[in-house]
Amino acid sequence: MTRPTPETLAHTARRARAAADPTVDVDQAATRTATPAVPAVRPTAATPISGAGSLVRSLEALDVDVVFGIPGGAILPAYDPLYDSTVRHILVRHEQGAGHAATGYAQATGKVGVCIATSGPGATNLVTPIADAYMDSVAMVAITGQVASPLIGTDGFQEADIQGITLPITKHNFLVQNAEEIPRVLAEAFHLASSGRPGPVLVDIPKDVLQAPTTFAWPPTLDLPGYRPTLHPHGKQIREAARLMAAARRPVLYVGGGVLKAGAADGLRRLAELTGIPVVTTLMALGAFPDSHQQHLGMPGMHGTVAAVYGLQKADVIVALGARFDDRVTGKLDSFAPDAAVVHADIDPAEIGKNRHVDVPIVGDAKHVIDELIVAFTAERSAGHNTDLGDWWTQLDDLRNRYPLGYDEPVDGTLSPQYVIKRLGEIVGPDAIFVAGVGQHQMWASQFISYEKPYTWLNSGGLGTMGYAVPAAMGAKVGKPDTVVWAVDGDGCFQMTNQELATCALEGIPVKIAVINNGNLGMVRQWQTLFYNERYSNTELGTHKHRIPDFVKLAEALGCVGLRCESAADVDKTIAAAMEINDAPVVIDFVVGKDAMVWPMVAAGTSNDEIMFARGVRPTFDEDDI
Repeated sequence: MTRPTPETLAHTARRARAAADPTVDVDQAATRTATPAVPAVRPTAATPISGAGSLVRSLEALDVDVVFGIPGGAILPAYDPLYDSTVRHILVRHEQGAGHAATGYAQATGKVGVCIATSGPGATNLVTPIADAYMDSVAMVAITGQVASPLIGTDGFQEADIQGITLPITKHNFLVQNAEEIPRVLAEAFHLASSGRPGPVLVDIPKDVLQAPTTFAWPPTLDLPGYRPTLHPHGKQIREAARLMAAARRPVLYVGGGVLKAGAADGLRRLAELTGIPVVTTLMALGAFPDSHQQHLGMPGMHGTVAAVYGLQKADVIVALGARFDDRVTGKLDSFAPDAAVVHADIDPAEIGKNRHVDVPIVGDAKHVIDELIVAFTAERSAGHNTDLGDWWTQLDDLRNRYPLGYDEPVDGTLSPQYVIKRLGEIVGPDAIFVAGVGQHQMWASQFISYEKPYTWLNSGGLGTMGYAVPAAMGAKVGKPDTVVWAVDGDGCFQMTNQELATCALEGIPVKIAVINNGNLGMVRQWQTLFYNERYSNTELGTHKHRIPDFVKLAEALGCVGLRCESAADVDKTIAAAMEINDAPVVIDFVVGKDAMVWPMVAAGTSNDEIMFARGVRPTFDEDDI
């Protein structure tokens, strides 16, 4: 069997779009693209070793300090040399937990996260976190055992074609053919995962390959023809973008998670302050630009601020940096920002023009793009090309004043979830890492906690994975042991992966979990309230009515400290009590009202022009603005 190349295994849509990319200066491509690299270590002489030993030695040479996994039959040979390795192995309770922990580790540290599973069900349990990492462009390497080579294709015990299964949701994947390939494949996997647009890479290794005798030598020679991501943008495109920005009367900087991936937060702030242009940060980009900054309009999209949504809709120039015009941002696509010229900068050429027509396409790493835009815009200003944005800011400031983020206290006297999350952010402070599950609590955490620094907000944005928060928080805490890590989770999400708290307790990983317990699948219930005539079909979880499970007792059973808070008067002291505990995981059961909703809201499939500030309340704009 011939080993597929990265080119042949690239995602079909991305490859097709990249082939038609008009923005790459081919004559200079060699000087502007990334080259494969492995850690600069002294070459080692070839030494006899097993394939499994070669795998572990490769991880050590790649400076991997921790992996998350569960052993099983096909991967078991790798666990023997791992026993003596400097690489820390954290034994999770479910493979999904291993994958999300690797993602949380990667998002918090900027390193490659690593997870390990066995063949068949072990590998398929990684599918959700792999898809999650793919959607959010997270650098992860998943290593799976496979049945022995002679059994592949025979429906052998615990066989699954995990390479085929994950083909659409990995940046690349490998089926290792022989033990000699292992160092090279591992080095290539880490390079692919972490360079260009980051993403998950799967390495599937048959059991007999792990057991086979081989030799280990480092560093290997990488063989990645056709993989040369463009880092530096085309100068002509940069100059054209700067010209549009300088001439715009209603510009907006639309900032996505790619700015964080590129480590470009400092440059973004310099660009924003130089130009005076309003900034919106997507759900994946929170923290890339300080929430408290005067130029920050907030988060755009379905549950974004009125000012951010309006700003994009009425813009005459949108400069998209590391963003992908996701449907949750654009609403009904054909009515999104109808009068805007679009500058779209992204390291992945497949994203440019995928959803929205682009006037100035720029392929490149966001850090280099931003740095070069600063130079080009400075030149435009020096030439006297710069418009006054005073009227634009007057409109936006008026909207910010009239439609600030807020909430109503529950009329039945129950605890407000927004109040809980707001106080959590204020008490814990901006240096902590906050990890959210998916649903109402995720949106409230994005709205009512102020993110002032990059890499302090982790969540599942693209895939929207319930069960992400607890294991991702575990991974983040392992990667940043001296940083306070809070997971804000819902009672529905929490019940999907809370078994990883046993891992945290036994491994000494003192995460803190705030369960926003409204007794329901909250976001689904909100949609049933608004769009299904309050017919609450299968959304009540029983965590209120029957206290099943009792989250405090469950926390204690999992080796954690369990606390409960049911009134606003007790919120501060309960959070303070949790902050005092640093030698064990802590779970707080915040029992909140079930009727709270997330506002503002743009209903799915509708135009951003139809944003609702609250139930039955649509923002009013000046006639000239509409």
